[in-house]
Amino acid sequence: MESEDRQTRKSNLRLLFEALVVGLVAGIVVGSFRWLIGQTLAMWQKGYQAAHANPALLWLLAGGVLASVIVAGFLVKQQPHAGGSGIPEVELQLQGKLQLAWWPIFWRKFVGGVLSIGSGLFLGREGPSIQLGSTVGQGVAQGFKASKSDSRVLLATGAASGLSAAFGAPLGGAMFIVEEVFHNFSPRVWLNALAGAIMANFVVSNVFGQTPVLAIDYKHSFPILQYWQLLLLGAFLGLIGRFYQWGLLNFSHVYQKIPVLPRWLHGIIPALILVPVMYYFPGYVGGGNNLILSLNQIHAVNVLVLIFLLRISFSIVSYDSGLPGGIFLPILTMGALLGAVYGQFMVDLGLLDQKLVVNLIIFSMAGLFSAIVRSPFTAIMLIAEMVGSLLHLMPLAVVSVAAYVVNELLGGVPIYESLAGRMQTKEDNDYVGEADQLTISIYEGSQLADHQVKDIVWPDRTLVRVIHRGQKDIIPNGNTKLLAGDLLVLEIDENQRGLVYDKMASLQEAKE
Repeated sequence: MESEDRQTRKSNLRLLFEALVVGLVAGIVVGSFRWLIGQTLAMWQKGYQAAHANPALLWLLAGGVLASVIVAGFLVKQQPHAGGSGIPEVELQLQGKLQLAWWPIFWRKFVGGVLSIGSGLFLGREGPSIQLGSTVGQGVAQGFKASKSDSRVLLATGAASGLSAAFGAPLGGAMFIVEEVFHNFSPRVWLNALAGAIMANFVVSNVFGQTPVLAIDYKHSFPILQYWQLLLLGAFLGLIGRFYQWGLLNFSHVYQKIPVLPRWLHGIIPALILVPVMYYFPGYVGGGNNLILSLNQIHAVNVLVLIFLLRISFSIVSYDSGLPGGIFLPILTMGALLGAVYGQFMVDLGLLDQKLVVNLIIFSMAGLFSAIVRSPFTAIMLIAEMVGSLLHLMPLAVVSVAAYVVNELLGGVPIYESLAGRMQTKEDNDYVGEADQLTISIYEGSQLADHQVKDIVWPDRTLVRVIHRGQKDIIPNGNTKLLAGDLLVLEIDENQRGLVYDKMASLQEAKE
C-alpha cells in the first residue's frame, strides 16, 4: 500500500511538471498571439487615420481587409474547427465527443485569428487563446506520451493557461475551465490547471507588464443602501443577455440563406461593414478593451446606447460569419456599455451619484458574462483580476447572481454549451476502445447522492473504480453508499466517453 501511494505521488508530480511545461509554452504562444493582434490592429487604425487625408487610400485598405478575411476563411475551409471561438470544441473534446489533431488546428487558428481579429472585427482573442492553449496541451501530452486521462488534464490545463495569458487572470482562467468547460472540480484538474495558468501569466507578465488588462481607476465603494440598483441592473443584464444568446444562435440562418457566397467566404460581409465603421469610429472596433477604459468619459445616454447597438449587432454578424475569433471580450465590452447606460440614466434621474457610474461599468461586465455564459464564479473572479481590485466582490456577486437568475427564468442556456450542441459530432457506439477513466462529482440533491452503488442504473460497460471522499480513497462494493461531495472515478470504454458523460450528467439532475 505504501509503495502504491509513493507511485501515485510520483505520478501526480510528473503530471504537475507537464502542466508547468504546458503553461510555459501556452504563455509564449498566446503572448505572441496577443502581441501580433495588437500590432496588426494598430497598423490598420493608422491606415484609416491616413485615409482621412488621402481618401483614395480607403480602397487599398478595403482590399486589404477583404484579402485578410478571405485567407482566414480559406484556413477555416481547410479545417472547420479552426473557426469561431474554439471553446465549444474544447468542451466537446473533454467530454469525449470530438477528437481533433492538434497541429492542423493550432497553426490555422493562430494565423486566421491574427488576420480576422487584428483587422478590427468585433471579435475577441480570448476564445481562440483558450483553443490555442488546449492544442498546446495536446501537443505536450503527445510529446510526453501521457495516458488518456493525463492528456485530458493537460488539454484542460492548456485551455486555462490560454485564458490566463490572454487576460492576465490565472485564477479566472483556472475557474473558467473547471466551472464552464470541464464541469469538474477534481483536484487533478484544478490544481494542474491553476499551475499552468500561473506559469502562463508569469510568461506574459514579463512582456506586457503586471498592470491589469482593465486597470479602471475607481475609489468609492458602492453604498449598501443603493443595492436595490444592483438588482435592477442584474435584471436588465439578464434580459439583454437572453436577447444576445438568441441572436447569436439564430443569425447564422441568415448567412445560410445567402446563395452566392460559400460558407468560407461569409467573412466578406462583416469585412465590408467594417470599412466605414473603422473609418468613422476607429476607437470602437476590435475586442473592445480600449473602449471599456474610456467609457467613464462618455456621459450622454443616447451616445452610449448607439455604441451598444453597434457593438451587439456587429458582434453577432462578425461571430456568425465563422471566422476565427471569440465573443468573450465583446461580451465584457457590451456589459460595460450597459452599465454605463444604466448608470448615466440613473444619474440623469437624480438617483445615482456620477462618481458611482464607474462601479456599475465594472459590475456589469461580470453580470452580462454571468448571464450569457452562465458561469458566475468565473465572472466574479475574472473581473476582479482584470480590474486589479477586490473592492467590489460583494456587489459583483449581487449583479452576477441577479443576471444569472433572470436569464434562467427567461429560458436562457449557456452560450458555449449551445454552440457546442450545434456542431455535428459522431459517437462510435461499438465497444472496441481501450479502457479510459471519467471523474464525476456528486452534487447535493442529485439522483446519485444517498444511494448505494447497486441501486444506480449505470451506463453499460461502466465500472465504479474508486471513490474519493475527503482524504480517503474508498474501493466500493454494491453496498457502498454514495454521498454528496464524493468524486467517482469511473472506468469506461474510450469510445463511449461522450455517451457515458451525457448519461452521468442526467443522473446528476435533481431528484423529482
